[in-house]
Amino acid sequence: MGQAAQHWGNHHFDVIVIGSGIGGLVAGALLARYGKQVLICESHTIPGGAAHSFSRQGFEFDSGPSFYCGLSDRHSLNPLRQVLDVLGETVLAIAYDPMGHYHFPEGTFPVYGNADRYRAAIAQITPQGAEELARLEKRLLDLYDALRGIPTLALRADLKLVPVLLSRYLPALFKLLPQLGAVQSSVADLMRDLHDPWLRRLIDLECFLLSGLKAEGTIAPEVAFMFGERTRSVIDYPIGGSGAIVQALVRGLQKWGGTLRLGAHVEQILVESGKAVGVRLRNDEILKAAIVLSNATIWDTYSHLLKPEDLPASYRQNALETPAVDSFMHLHLGIRSDDMEHLTGHHVVLHDAKQDITVPGNTCMISIPSVWDASLAPPGHHVIHAYTLESHAGWQRDSNYAERKQERAEPLFRALEKVIPDLRSRIVLELIGTPLTHARYLRRHLGTYGPAIAAGQGMFPSTQTPIANLYRVGDSTTPGIGVPAVAASGILCANSLVKPQQTEALLKQLELVRREA
Repeated sequence: MGQAAQHWGNHHFDVIVIGSGIGGLVAGALLARYGKQVLICESHTIPGGAAHSFSRQGFEFDSGPSFYCGLSDRHSLNPLRQVLDVLGETVLAIAYDPMGHYHFPEGTFPVYGNADRYRAAIAQITPQGAEELARLEKRLLDLYDALRGIPTLALRADLKLVPVLLSRYLPALFKLLPQLGAVQSSVADLMRDLHDPWLRRLIDLECFLLSGLKAEGTIAPEVAFMFGERTRSVIDYPIGGSGAIVQALVRGLQKWGGTLRLGAHVEQILVESGKAVGVRLRNDEILKAAIVLSNATIWDTYSHLLKPEDLPASYRQNALETPAVDSFMHLHLGIRSDDMEHLTGHHVVLHDAKQDITVPGNTCMISIPSVWDASLAPPGHHVIHAYTLESHAGWQRDSNYAERKQERAEPLFRALEKVIPDLRSRIVLELIGTPLTHARYLRRHLGTYGPAIAAGQGMFPSTQTPIANLYRVGDSTTPGIGVPAVAASGILCANSLVKPQQTEALLKQLELVRREA
């Protein structure tokens, strides 16, 4: 063992976090803010997990998330915004509206954050749909307003939450009581009296973009939060891309004494007498800690990082049978931008209205962030990130891999051509990612983006585990594919490991920051 390995091996941490995805960074940075000695071990050479940015030939690409709300609004309910506030960090962001354009076979439709403009745009297509949307809108915003009285930063994942809520948020709880039915409902439950087929397809699409499931499988609070934030707060894009968010969290971690170690692949969580006591790295280095947090998926944590005998057999089997959202095909392009002054940044293309929106390749998401932040591409160019669902099944790195990549990326090219007809002649850089790419570089089970647990079909697995001192954070613990959900998981986990009085101090700081804003 080398000198560096000996240095780390002789150190005993309060908390070791496995993985620097947003959930791991939020939990680690908050615990450092609480005074814990924190080490985050990241297998990759770049932090951020599915939200990391990477550079190629002067183009800065987002690897995953591309849509954000509330980054530049200190009064936003976005859990990430709350964490950045108490860490003393900010992310510069550019506001915009409409938030995007949906390209259906029958025409293109602008999607506004402003509710009046959104309904007016729908009324141009279906007046009945616009009237019905107003009813759904009220239900979602009533739920959002009820939820906003309790900031995510106040929450924790244990029974100590009850006295916190009763002592500090009793009025908010009374306001929430009439909404308890909606809290436990799917979005489809809130749409039972909505009959316009165009509108129902639109809501299915918005749910799918948010959770990977249509309205019947998406929980209502998830959509209420998204709809409320884009309506009541601000839609914005971080200058520097998703990597700017990651770097702000890393700065916050380090500011409060935490450490991020890149290229540190955790091979195993060490368990002794039923307790997690540390980790073993790939180079056989042993790192000890009182608490271990895994930001790996539930499948990777329980099948790779732990030995089978570390967990009760039935618990392990049930956990590994958790259904997973499919992976994605990703297309990252650098293109020439001449004569493209009116290009907008977000687009969703539905190729075939007769096919289900969840069919791989049928619904394609497009982000062109250099529309807002020109620094992401060389002068005279744009950077593009397009993606669509793709199953991991059948993929292998064989002699047909390159050919299959091109074939399965074709729906993305065709989607982009609806926005940029001469796209192919503009390309100067082309990168295609497959489910194998995600499984390899993000260390994610089958390249998935988290559990596909439909509303009413079960609870998401807790941050707690049957192993003492071992906890989990990330998209395997909270519903929704997105940064707010994983940031919330990090908050719940971190708060559960400290006294409520310590969280109370952070809440007072958050209130002070927001009053000053």
